[in-house]
Amino acid sequence: MEGNELSFLSFRIGNRTIKTAIGTAISIFIAQQLGLMYYAAAGIITILCIQVTVKKSVRTAINRILATLLGIGIGFAGFWIFGFTPLALMFTILVFMPLAVRMRIQEGFVTCMVVMMHLYAEERMDLALIANEFALLVIGVGVALVVNLYMPSLEKELKAMQEKVERNFSKILKEFSFYLRNGESDWDGHELIETPSLLAQAIKLASRDVENRLGRGDDTYTSYFVMREKQFELLERMMPIVSTLNSQVPQGLQMADFLDKLSDSVHPGNTAYRFLDQLRLMHEEIKETPLPKSREEFETRASLFYLLREMENYLYIKHELGKNRDGHRTSKKPEAMAKNSAD
Repeated sequence: MEGNELSFLSFRIGNRTIKTAIGTAISIFIAQQLGLMYYAAAGIITILCIQVTVKKSVRTAINRILATLLGIGIGFAGFWIFGFTPLALMFTILVFMPLAVRMRIQEGFVTCMVVMMHLYAEERMDLALIANEFALLVIGVGVALVVNLYMPSLEKELKAMQEKVERNFSKILKEFSFYLRNGESDWDGHELIETPSLLAQAIKLASRDVENRLGRGDDTYTSYFVMREKQFELLERMMPIVSTLNSQVPQGLQMADFLDKLSDSVHPGNTAYRFLDQLRLMHEEIKETPLPKSREEFETRASLFYLLREMENYLYIKHELGKNRDGHRTSKKPEAMAKNSAD
């Protein structure tokens, strides 16, 4: 029983919670040891500054410092006009908020108000008290930034999501191939339902990973999952086309073989240009075949051409990403291939 409770507790206490607890204690300890007034406020500032990513913590810290400077300036005017009365606080808030929103530092409102309440309680704004408030601010913000520099790597989770997405893509393409060969399938299509939410989660996690890197972060995973999201939109568009191809014509079987090979080659590497070359050759071969003799064959041929064009778009999206990374040779865009096929 005790082991289960410990397991439950460890599951509920996340990394951010642990950092917040440690940072709060350190901030209060430092402020207390320095003999600062209202030393507990340093812990409050630390709690407010610890965010889910490193970059967000830095932005928050800067905004809170700027907001405090702005608030002290407005507060000085308010206390001078109205004295240390509630009217002065009302004046400060009414003037501060529009300016803070305009400057996009409104998230520093709470920190600013903490400082203003201290000034109001002491009924003075001398240099010693202002220095005390800035010391609390520096300690709270500084400890939050130091503690938040540690962020666990998301590489393992992102890699697992990448592999899951690729398995789903491979399965979808494999089922397309199976249907083109057999004209029927008992596939339940759950990969088509699962993949959109999986991609949305992966993009969000990849963006968070970039935000945890100071300077220019490596957005490889973000680019990858955005690319897969665009490709998945094309797979969804192909689905109704594939489901209408009931006639097993030679070109359909040729496309099924192509999809089989493609399903076995779903991976992060850039081999799309090879398949684009194969598609171009297939396009030319289908153009050279005799004209359709029946309406059914004509409709099947038209659907195949449409499917071929969508596959070109699908592969070109991947090719562009790979080309930008490793300088593979350029292949013609789908639009150019379509134009050539009409010549």
